[in-house]
Amino acid sequence: MDERQYDLIFICRPDTPEADIDKVIATLESTAAEKGAKIESTAKWGRKRMAYRVQKLREGYFVYMVLKSSHGEVVKELERRLKVADPVIKYLTVRLDEELKRQEKLKRHRDKRAARRPRKTVPALTGATSMPPVSSEPAPVPPSA
Repeated sequence: MDERQYDLIFICRPDTPEADIDKVIATLESTAAEKGAKIESTAKWGRKRMAYRVQKLREGYFVYMVLKSSHGEVVKELERRLKVADPVIKYLTVRLDEELKRQEKLKRHRDKRAARRPRKTVPALTGATSMPPVSSEPAPVPPSA
């Protein structure tokens, strides 16, 4: 089975101590390792203002993780752990590998088409322009009836 790539973002309560956030991250990392997934990177985005209220809160502490796995069960288990974690108020997991494959396919197609036909070159403009010269005399006024 192919290895799939996922983005996992979760938001913790803004008043959560840094140690508790580290515990949640460590729990997720150990769970992923047990299930055979590999966490590529973890980024703490810090405290940010949210677009709308979530559980009567306007701010949250954002954490972003990138993980790779060949089993979908890993994502289910990570989401279950996030659901029961007290500091976590919201989470989102997005599968990226399908989109990455599609982008690579489009890029190959564009490169193939570009190699097939050479690019047209635009002739350089010389000193002459196609616009008529501007006269300093005022335009004639038509007679009124």
